[in-house]
Amino acid sequence: MKEATVDSVFPADANVKHLRHPEIRVRLVGTDGNAFAVLGVVRRALRDAGVSDEEIQAFSDDATAGDYQHLLAVAMAWVDVT
Repeated sequence: MKEATVDSVFPADANVKHLRHPEIRVRLVGTDGNAFAVLGVVRRALRDAGVSDEEIQAFSDDATAGDYQHLLAVAMAWVDVT
């Protein structure tokens, strides 16, 4: 399996980020940075925005399929992370 990185999700030459849910903003700076906390914050934001349980599960499955860097890259591909 190819590991997702910030550069592979958002190439340096891309002018616009293509987020799955650009309307959902998640603040991770200044919060607990452990993997379970990050996963929980993004899942809660998705749920609060009315995203289906199936789509939230798809996020979780993808986010937990790799290491911590993969989790962050997937979160940044799904929502607007600040």
